[in-house]
Amino acid sequence: MANPLNRRRFLTLSAAAASVGAFPAQAARISRWRGTALGASASMILTGMPEAKAQAVFRAVEDEVARLEQVFSLYRETSEISRLNRDGRLILPSPDLLDVLSLSARLHSATNGAFDPTVQPMWLALANGQDMAAAQAKTGWRHLRFDTGAVHLARPGMAITLNGIAQGYITDRVSALLRERGLTNILIDIGEVAALGGRPDGTDWQAGIARPDGQIVHQIALRDRALATSAPLGTVLNDTGMIGHILDPRAGALSAKRSLVSVSADTAALADGLSTALCLMNQDQAIAAIDGLPGTRLELFT
Repeated sequence: MANPLNRRRFLTLSAAAASVGAFPAQAARISRWRGTALGASASMILTGMPEAKAQAVFRAVEDEVARLEQVFSLYRETSEISRLNRDGRLILPSPDLLDVLSLSARLHSATNGAFDPTVQPMWLALANGQDMAAAQAKTGWRHLRFDTGAVHLARPGMAITLNGIAQGYITDRVSALLRERGLTNILIDIGEVAALGGRPDGTDWQAGIARPDGQIVHQIALRDRALATSAPLGTVLNDTGMIGHILDPRAGALSAKRSLVSVSADTAALADGLSTALCLMNQDQAIAAIDGLPGTRLELFT
């Protein structure tokens, strides 16, 4: 089974040092890194920074991504979410997991239940040819309880997935790490896009909205804003290719209403989760959800 976090190139980062003028001899220097992150190809580019400092940034980003994978990955047996799904209870969850669960609760409310991480049993049942009605009976956000002491799944067989929001959260955490290291003009693409400041020449960053086949259908300017795009058929769960990976647990619906949704917001996590949920909604419902979440904007809805 393919890891949904790998549905797009995982990490592309372009950044310029905040104080390029402090390094005049290296102002035009470009440092590059290529490797893997969460099992997918990754690349990073830094400009205007001495090579030793750039390499330190690259290592810090790698370490942060690896740390967050240990929280959110469904494919690491020792991750927090894997242990929660296995045991039905997780003692002393990390602040990162609590942050994402809190935002998930907010999105669940704003979208009238369209955003629901407890959909994981349905996802697994469909992917493995199992009974969907039995899987649906194991879902329900109201049966998930969490606080600083523990996360508890109250129904037998419950499980959650945060793949509809985790990429955005990781994007935000990497953005924060880079800001702490003095980088102010940054474009990060971790499946979701975050633009901090502008390009080194002072213009806005440009971000393309692409279909699953890679064709760019719309382009927008970004500055201090995040963009997330969801396409249900970007990952398919049946042989005919007609059932996508974004499922609706409310009525057992197997197909999303939209083919491509793009949302911008103040944070990548909010844009990510909202773009996922809006795939399951009609236009009036989508507009109501956007109106209920200040700072969000619907960029594409097809």
